[in-house]
Amino acid sequence: MKIDTLLSPLELPALAHRDLRGTVCVVFDILRATSTFVTALHNGAAQIIPVSEIPEAVALRKNNPHFLLAGERDGVRIRAALSGGPDFDFGNSPREFRAEKVRGQTVVSTTTNGTRALRACAAAKLVLAGSFLNLLATAEYLAAQKPAEILIVCAGTGNDVADEDVLAAGALAKLLMARNVARPSLMPATETALNLWQAAKLDLFYALSLAKNGRRLLALPDLRDDVAFCAQRDVFNLVTAMSPDGALRRL
Repeated sequence: MKIDTLLSPLELPALAHRDLRGTVCVVFDILRATSTFVTALHNGAAQIIPVSEIPEAVALRKNNPHFLLAGERDGVRIRAALSGGPDFDFGNSPREFRAEKVRGQTVVSTTTNGTRALRACAAAKLVLAGSFLNLLATAEYLAAQKPAEILIVCAGTGNDVADEDVLAAGALAKLLMARNVARPSLMPATETALNLWQAAKLDLFYALSLAKNGRRLLALPDLRDDVAFCAQRDVFNLVTAMSPDGALRRL
């Protein structure tokens, strides 16, 4: 098993020219998109449809009035002035996606980086949405499947590397190593992520609070609790995968 990692969102366009047919991609947008999607599916959402742009989300809602809209730009919930349509039902805080709001529902989401990273991996054999919330379940699934190649995709922040995503990549590599499936074939970027994780693992919340996204969220009273929420380890026992139709569902 070879484990490679894309550390920067600037690397995403190259995926269009890469043969991913034998690759399982694991996308991390810890603060907050993939953490939010995992939470919504744990709380009973039927599916999450990630789209890259706001007009795509609005068009889906127009054709399917029962769909819920979720998303952010610059961390803030999308409002009508930006969407050219309705206010979105949710932002990108996992704490919004409570069971009584999302159970049985289809949620269409667009975020600054996370949904674009997921869509960039669409040609892969399988695409998983990972987070610290379901990291162990994701690692155990991968260890059981034994794919020939895993590509960990860090969604990043704007065009920048997001430290929290790199930490998650390193944490996943460490879990796979512990299952004797990865040590001989970690690629250099994965080694970088693993080293960062080894230095930060004793206090994950502190590490996330130092990251650019963490600092930004902690400065916003309504969103500061998202950092602690997303820093929880293995509280959800589920694996989240993107189906061929582009929707995220529980496996």
